[in-house]
Amino acid sequence: MAFIPYARQCVDKDDIQAVVDILQSDWLTQGPAVERFEQAVAEYCGVEHAVAVNSATAALHIACLAAGLGDGDSLWTSPNTFVASANCGLYCGSKVDFVDIDPLTYNLSPKELEQKLSNGQAARDLPKVVIPVHFAGDSCDMAAIHSLARQYHFTVIEDASHAIGGRYKDKAIGCCAYSDMTVFSFHPVKIVTTGEGGMVVTNRRDLYEKLLLLRSHGVTRDESQMTMSGQGPWYYEQIDLGFNYRITDIQAALGWSQLKKIDEFVARRQTIAGHYDEGLAGMPLTFQQRRSDIYSAFHLYVIRLKSGEIKKSHRQVFEELRQAGIGVNLHYIPVHLQPYYQQRGFCAGDFPQAEQYYREAISLPMYYLLSEEDQKYVINTIRQVLA
Repeated sequence: MAFIPYARQCVDKDDIQAVVDILQSDWLTQGPAVERFEQAVAEYCGVEHAVAVNSATAALHIACLAAGLGDGDSLWTSPNTFVASANCGLYCGSKVDFVDIDPLTYNLSPKELEQKLSNGQAARDLPKVVIPVHFAGDSCDMAAIHSLARQYHFTVIEDASHAIGGRYKDKAIGCCAYSDMTVFSFHPVKIVTTGEGGMVVTNRRDLYEKLLLLRSHGVTRDESQMTMSGQGPWYYEQIDLGFNYRITDIQAALGWSQLKKIDEFVARRQTIAGHYDEGLAGMPLTFQQRRSDIYSAFHLYVIRLKSGEIKKSHRQVFEELRQAGIGVNLHYIPVHLQPYYQQRGFCAGDFPQAEQYYREAISLPMYYLLSEEDQKYVINTIRQVLA
């Protein structure tokens, strides 16, 4: 049995041809393929504006800057995420804090958020930005978070790096019905890939214009934004401090081609998840709770070990699955337990639900090309290891 990874990309002949077409064109970067990709994602999500960049980390960074996050401000996010969801606040000079997860959904808990906001209001320590993370492809309870945002006046940036193709309350994740901006990732292990890449979507024109500036050095050729006009066709101005976060036409062409198959990709992941549900039923495991108003994109399929019913440790189970040729993984080490964040004052015990989740969680192989034979092998091996 060959090694089965936890995730991998699916690139077909149409994707390859889309990239070849760009390589044979006049534009390799800053050309029409980028705008075509942005328009396709915006249309798919039912949102007004989209700005493609070279990573989801870059997308988070410029989204925070567009929201006005800076020195003396605070950003709150989930501890159960990759470090980029928190680091983007530090890039802006702000403070970063976390809101513990719901033990059933593994997403940021609206109840914990409400309590922390109430305490923060009394202490005059409220966030300027909150980043809910749609873990594994399941949307957070955005209606509840949106309601709190209106009450406490913070900007909501959805980290939907796991969730393009998913739905919440019959709306596409990314429609920004309950947020100011949404961020997507197009890393190879994600549902749609551009190699490396990311995107910010929004319904607000002011944020869109700011995002465009920040993506490319803060430079504009739009005379309506310049301090001087009529200087000549060569003229441009830097009117903000931006970055080189541009995505290439090569990457955008791949993403545009991949996006055509997104519903097929997600449907296959739903099928794989159903097979796991059925094959692992009755085992000493718990699973991410799926609300009826959420259609998961299933970037990940996570199991949690019922440690009191298993004679092996979490590490033993993980290593035995790896030794059997199954590339299980763990998403995530809680961000506040990272040495860099502990140096900033966070400690073990600060967010107990995220920490308990970390002690029990294992991510199983989940990707479009996972064969039925390989999935049966994964299921049977888990049953043997836990027997």
